[in-house]
Amino acid sequence: QVQLVESGGGLVQPGGSLRLSCAASGSIFSINAMGWYRQAPGKQRELVATITRDGSTNYADSVKGRFTISMGNAKNTVYLQMNILKPEDTAVFYCALYGVVSDRQGWYWGQGTQVTVSS
Repeated sequence: QVQLVESGGGLVQPGGSLRLSCAASGSIFSINAMGWYRQAPGKQRELVATITRDGSTNYADSVKGRFTISMGNAKNTVYLQMNILKPEDTAVFYCALYGVVSDRQGWYWGQGTQVTVSS
């Protein structure tokens, strides 16, 4: 069993910033990567950013230069610093983990945290 708990979402004005956090716990054998995905109303869930255990990062084109993903020192924590937020960033953001949990390799997801960018 694994728990992925996101925090840091909320309402922010355009141009503002938010920092999302995700902490993973449970029967985690190994973590290959962690990341953030988001789903806006009427759209598919999309990749925002991922980071591998060794620090390699990948970003969606729409967030490059504005968002930064990082791994915490505990290695089971991931952050997403979001700057210059735009209304189109409004979505439910999901923390994701790729690794082995209770002998099963795959993707694991948190419940999501709402990010709303609006004046």
